[in-house]
Amino acid sequence: MATGLLALLDDVAALVKVSAATLDDVPTQVAKTTGKVSGIVIDDTAVTPKYVVGLDPKRELSIIFQIAKKSIINKAVFLGPAALVLGYFAPAVIPYILMVGGAYLCFEGYEKVHSTFSKTHEPTDEPTEEMKVITPAELEKERVGSAVRTDFILSAEIMAIAYATVADSPLLNQIVVLMAVAIFITVAVYGFVALIVKADDIGVHMAQDKFHPTTQKIGRGIVKSMPKFLVILGYVGTAAMLWVGAEIIAHGLPFMHHPMEILDSLFPDIPVLGWLVKVLALALGGLLLGAVIAQVINLGKKLFMKPAEKVAH
Repeated sequence: MATGLLALLDDVAALVKVSAATLDDVPTQVAKTTGKVSGIVIDDTAVTPKYVVGLDPKRELSIIFQIAKKSIINKAVFLGPAALVLGYFAPAVIPYILMVGGAYLCFEGYEKVHSTFSKTHEPTDEPTEEMKVITPAELEKERVGSAVRTDFILSAEIMAIAYATVADSPLLNQIVVLMAVAIFITVAVYGFVALIVKADDIGVHMAQDKFHPTTQKIGRGIVKSMPKFLVILGYVGTAAMLWVGAEIIAHGLPFMHHPMEILDSLFPDIPVLGWLVKVLALALGGLLLGAVIAQVINLGKKLFMKPAEKVAH
């Protein structure tokens, strides 16, 4: 009896040691995954502040909290487990899901570039439809819903990449890393978004006469620089979408592996320069792919448009 109990304790101790050794790799794997999804994270951070523009400043943090809460639920409850199930039963599907997500990112990036440079938003004398009047509460609900839908797509890409990073690890590692990535990225993204959104208020507070002149100057600088910062952040987010989307697709196509290796080793003495060239090439490729997808979608709309709609156009 005693011998059996000791043997059981030995087995438990061995299991604990194995689990501890496995979990030692988690921080490294989380850091590796976070680096791979950095482009998507930048885009998520750049896109979210627009959803609180024009709403009551007192509701800004509440709105961001609502989006963040639903984001972490989607990652931890739906997308993470879905990635594990697909990885177990149909692992061959995951690269294609990643590529579809990458194509979506390229399309979204192209749409943002196109809307920035498009000249079609000129005023017209044609009558427009009467705008629907909605209450502030309805507008807030609509904004939160729109933000959550966008976040869901980006979160799906994040969790798919996270799983691909740990696909060869033990199941315990996969679960812990996916949950850690879900929590860490959500807190980091929406914490930074909250800071961006409230930066104006922080600047105004710092600019009050009761503070030291240097503090006041910094506060006024924050207030003046935030509009430009948000514009730059939007550009960076768009570039990140194109770059990351194209890179995901390139990794899924065997014939693209060699060109990627060439770009990586283009400047062996200056790795950063080689990386920048690679990012630029991927961003341009993503823009081109996004344009092609947009044209295909527009062609599809025309082909499947109802006869009455065709006459109206």
